[in-house]
Amino acid sequence: MTESDVLEFFEHQRDPEAHHMAAFGSADPTDRAAFLVRWARILADDSVLVRTVVFDDRVVGHVSRFVQFGEPEVTYWIDRAHWGKGLATAALAALLELDPTRPLFARAAVDNLGSLRVLDKCGFVAVGEDVGFAEARGEDVEEFILRLDA
Repeated sequence: MTESDVLEFFEHQRDPEAHHMAAFGSADPTDRAAFLVRWARILADDSVLVRTVVFDDRVVGHVSRFVQFGEPEVTYWIDRAHWGKGLATAALAALLELDPTRPLFARAAVDNLGSLRVLDKCGFVAVGEDVGFAEARGEDVEEFILRLDA
């Protein structure tokens, strides 16, 4: 991962449709300074494993494992222009192969069917539900909590 990758991530998350679907992003996806501060924290945290997703020699997203609520969790973001190509599934599968941490958790808004399909393909199963305030939507959003044991 490079600094220029992070700048690409910023452009990806500025997409209003993608930002809405992700739900739990920042309240202001156009705030470049806040985005860069957040990523500086992420990259300085030795407990975070993060990889850039590249397709056709272009940065198209990222995938990572971090700790949230005291548990290891995965997340990913693929530029909306590349949705439906299997890139999120391939990126998450590669991360799971690289990182033996288990169990692993994931969260997805209940209406984020694409992300739920990615998690299902990678072996995650729903183990609970939660409701949280989604900054990107400005409202409470129901989400599934998923777990991978093997």
